[in-house]
Amino acid sequence: MIAIVKYNAGNIGSVTNALNRLGVDNIVTDDPKELQAADKVIFPGVGEASTAMKYLKERGLDKVIKELTQPVLGICLGMQLMCTYSEEGSTDCLGIFDTIVKKFPDNPTLKVPHMGWNNIASEPSNGSSSPLLKNIDSQDDVYYVHSYYAVPNEDSLAVCNYINPFASMMNKGNFYATQFHPEKSAQVGEQLLTNFLNL
Repeated sequence: MIAIVKYNAGNIGSVTNALNRLGVDNIVTDDPKELQAADKVIFPGVGEASTAMKYLKERGLDKVIKELTQPVLGICLGMQLMCTYSEEGSTDCLGIFDTIVKKFPDNPTLKVPHMGWNNIASEPSNGSSSPLLKNIDSQDDVYYVHSYYAVPNEDSLAVCNYINPFASMMNKGNFYATQFHPEKSAQVGEQLLTNFLNL
C-alpha cells in the first residue's frame, strides 16, 4: 500500500490518478499510523510553505515524516518542505535535506514561476546511478511549476538550471525528492514513479 500524505496542499488528486493508472493501491491520509504502516510514502504538494508546515505541525506529522524508515518521495512543495528552511513565509521546515529554499530572483527575460517543460539535469547527473533514474536520461524533459527552489548541495541527485542552478532531484537515505511533477511528466514521470515503487 502506498500512502499519500494529506496536508494543506494541492495536487494530491493528480498523484492519486497517476498511481491508479499504474494499478497501485493507495490511500490519502494524515493518520500517523497509516503512514508508518505503508510500504512507501509520497509527500506531494502545490501550495505555500508556511501554511503547509503549520498543518503538519498541528497534527504531529512533521515528526512522523522525519522518522519514516520506508522509501519516501517528496514532490515539488513536498521536496522543499524536506529542506531546512524556506524563504517562503520565513518557514522552518523538516530538515531532512541540509539545504535552504530560496525564491528565484527577478530576471528581465525569464518569468517566475518556472513553469513548463525543462530537463531533469542541465549537465550529466551525478545521480545517474540512482535507482530512481533507471531507464531515464537525466537530460529528459519533465514538468515544473515553482517560484522557489532548493539550493544544490551534496544530497542533489540532479541539478537543473533556470535563472540559476537548482536541485531538481535529491536523495538522503530512504528519502527521495523531485522538484518537478512526475505525475504530470508523461512517460518519463511514469517511469520515475515506477522506479520509486520498485525500490
